[in-house]
Amino acid sequence: MTSKKTNKKITIRLKKGLMACSERQRATVRGLGLRYREDRQTLENTPSVRGMIKKVLHLVEVVSEN
Repeated sequence: MTSKKTNKKITIRLKKGLMACSERQRATVRGLGLRYREDRQTLENTPSVRGMIKKVLHLVEVVSEN
């Protein structure tokens, strides 16, 4: 049996600055590859990435899911 892998991508945008955030939230945003406001990043749509997005959903916006 061969399983077919799908390479689903998700694009996120940092919609707010990180001044008033905790260090833990800043580390999560940095882990997603976002550095400054309005920065965009395209990542693999995996459970770990979705969990990180959920933790900082008030700071990021999901732009597209491919």
